[in-house]
Formats: sequence, structure tokens, C-alpha cells
Amino acid sequence: MPAEFSRQRAAILIFPERPGSWGKSVSAASAFAEIINTISEHEDVYVAVNERSRANAGRLLRKSDRIKLLDIPTDDSWARDVAPTFVKNPDTGDVRGISWRFNAWGGEYDGLYADWAKDDAFAEAFCQKAGFDCISAGDFVLEGGSIHSDGEGTILTTEACLLSPGRNPAMSKAEIEQTLCRYLGAEKVIWLPRGIYNDETNEHVDNVCAFIRPGEVVLAWTDDTSDPQYALSSACLEALENCTDARGRRITVHKLPIPDIPVTVTESDMQDYEFEDGEDTREVGERLAASYVNFFFANDIVLLPQFGGENAPSDRRALEIMRSLLPERGIVPVDAIGIIKGGGNIHCITQQIPE
Repeated sequence: MPAEFSRQRAAILIFPERPGSWGKSVSAASAFAEIINTISEHEDVYVAVNERSRANAGRLLRKSDRIKLLDIPTDDSWARDVAPTFVKNPDTGDVRGISWRFNAWGGEYDGLYADWAKDDAFAEAFCQKAGFDCISAGDFVLEGGSIHSDGEGTILTTEACLLSPGRNPAMSKAEIEQTLCRYLGAEKVIWLPRGIYNDETNEHVDNVCAFIRPGEVVLAWTDDTSDPQYALSSACLEALENCTDARGRRITVHKLPIPDIPVTVTESDMQDYEFEDGEDTREVGERLAASYVNFFFANDIVLLPQFGGENAPSDRRALEIMRSLLPERGIVPVDAIGIIKGGGNIHCITQQIPE
């Protein structure tokens, strides 16, 4: 599995429409459009639409040969988790997509909505429409946001997610690790214990820790010992400091502080949401899993979430840190409030196709 910081052929997004995730306003659609338009300046972008979202997409997206609309039905817009995970044959250069089983982050046990059939079928449908070979992982449940690769044989994941009862309860940790290595061409899995506090995906790794180059990661952090994130990030730091990657290297960890002010659901947000029967709901004051680690590489740039308002100083700090760590890339700040209100962020709504 190539690293996300390697060269990419294209990105995949699904234009937002579900009112239980994004509300009835167009703020999320505008945020998606900004991201798609920005990525399209650096690589191709496949955008999945349905009958209801196509009009908004046509109105908000710039006219470009690099933006390719595909009519594929979905239940929601989390491309990271439902789109194929792409792997590359190092000898031939062939790129193929893996279709994992998707069950809305927990299925009958603790899934977030009741009907996920269209999302589960998305990876195979995308490969068919876009012309990629597709490998089925059978009944193995996995979301793309639960894994990171360094491109050199190391996979990063969290125990909180992959060992949760709603994923693959009949499999042992060793069996899950073997399955990851077999499909992803990996040699080693680094298990972090936890993710971001209140992350409803059972704490995906892509919100708490990410490779920026082989042997080097950024880790979501807080120095506030009273914040529930402190214990979670500290446990991850301990795991990283006591492991090596597939090449035998110690991991260099760069701390990337979370927003100083928790991002929460507001009264106006609640008035905008429209939940379906069987769908997980929200409440005023609920803390959302805001993290600057949820960024996206798009060849020579990185799209970095920004939360604004009281968190403007936190936004600037994150920008400065990322620019110091990746001076060879442009770090592009993106207003991500419209996305975090859905529960995820920039990395969660994107999936890359390697070159």
C-alpha cells in the first residue's frame, strides 16, 4: 500500500447530501467544493454524485477536465471509509482497489445508521466505473480511515477501532494483523491503543496519528492533563516510543496540538440536522472529534483543517508546525467547520489513488 505522501494519480470524494450528517443547509457542500476545486489544481478528482447532489455539485464545482462526476449511489459521503483502498504492484506498477466490507462503523452492535448497503457496494461500483481492477476482501470489515501506510511495509492502526466488537469479533488480533499484511503487502502493523476522544468511528487512526514520511509521524496532542484527550494521546505516544517500523527504524514523533477550545454541536447545528430512523443523533454541547491530523496530501500540497473563531490561534499554530515539518509542500488552510459538523474531516472525505 503506497504512502499518502507519495505521488497520486487522483482523489475520490462523494458530494454531500445526507441531512443527518451535513444538515439541510449548503455549508458542507460549499466546503466539499472548496476542497475538490483545490485538489483539482494538483491532480484529477473523481466526484460521486446522485440525483439530489448532482445539481449542487454542478453549481459549486469549477469547470475542469480534472473533475470527473460519476453517478454512483451512496448512503453518505465518507469516501475514505467506503471507497477502495488502492494497492500497487512494485514490479509491474499495476494499481488495484480493495473492496472491504463496510457496516457503518459497527453494524448492529454500534453502527451509525441502519441501512449501509449502498456504501458497502461503493468500492466495487467505483472500480467498475473508473476502470480499475477490484479485489474483494470478502467479509472482512474495515474502513480506510482506520489504517495508514508508510509505503515501506508498515501499517498504523488503533486497537480501539480494529478490535471493537462491531468489526470482526470472530477474529483474534493476530488474525486481523495477518489479514492486513496479506491484502496491503505489509510486513508490520503498529497498534496504537486509542484515537481522538469522542470519535464515533471507534477512534480511527487517521484522526490521531499520520505518517509524513517513512519513520516519522505527527500525533494529535494536548498538554492539558484535565482534557480527556491527554490520556489517549499519552498512551499512543508510549506505544510509538516503544516500537520500530518494518525497516527497524525508531519512530520520530512530532506533536500536533488539537484545538485549544473543543469544537461542539450548537443550537443552530441541531436545527439544521435532520435525522432518519435508526440513525445516530447528536445533542447540543456534544464534543466533536476535531483534530489537525485529519489532513490530506494532494501531491505537492497538504490540505489542513481550520476551525476558526476562538480556535484561530490554534489554527495558526497548526499551520506553523506543518509548514516547518513539510517545507517542500504548500500547506493550504481549509475552513473545515462544515465538515467536522458531520463528524469527520478532510482526510475522512477523501481517498487517494496512487500514481
